[in-house]
Amino acid sequence: MTKILLIRHGETAWNAVRRLQGHIDIALNDEGVRQAHALARALADEPLAAIVSSDLQRAVQTAQAASEHHPLPVLQDPQLRERAYGVFEGMLYADIERTYPVEFAAWQSRDADAMMPHGERIAESFRQFYQRCIAAITEWGQRYPGKTIAIVAHGGVLECAYRAAKGMSLDSPRDFQVRNASINRFTLSGGKLTLDSWGEVDHLALALDDII
Repeated sequence: MTKILLIRHGETAWNAVRRLQGHIDIALNDEGVRQAHALARALADEPLAAIVSSDLQRAVQTAQAASEHHPLPVLQDPQLRERAYGVFEGMLYADIERTYPVEFAAWQSRDADAMMPHGERIAESFRQFYQRCIAAITEWGQRYPGKTIAIVAHGGVLECAYRAAKGMSLDSPRDFQVRNASINRFTLSGGKLTLDSWGEVDHLALALDDII
């Protein structure tokens, strides 16, 4: 078995205004930096064997903060990136709905095979994205049998892990929250994920003066 602490990156300016990021490389905002330091404190006593991150800077920054109390390098993996949304990337949700009403409706209906128009980057269907990130999480877990690792990724990646562990279909509504800088605990055994704890965010309530 491998214990996996799956963590969403801290807040970005685009998160705050509901602008879709996808593969666009956005840094943490001030609140995200605060959250990352709070996360570091929460992870200080965890027996981590590895810290792994998406290669997008919002995840890397969060992972680097999380490594403050652990003498470990941050290992980067582009397979842990957020879903590629094609032309939707960089747009406000409201603008996507107005400009691409048919594609937006298919996306919001949870059609797992619906494709957005390609932009600078080729879009992924939800099914393609799910297969990519579950394979990456599983591979990292299998590298550290009997250990505990932290993986810092994105909201969509965490959603996929939750669905895999719960056996949810890809087209079912998302009835759970995915919070910035939350800690979500999984066990990987026999190539399958089980969920131990979801949405730990008590560490984010700490005052800034208490954590940096």
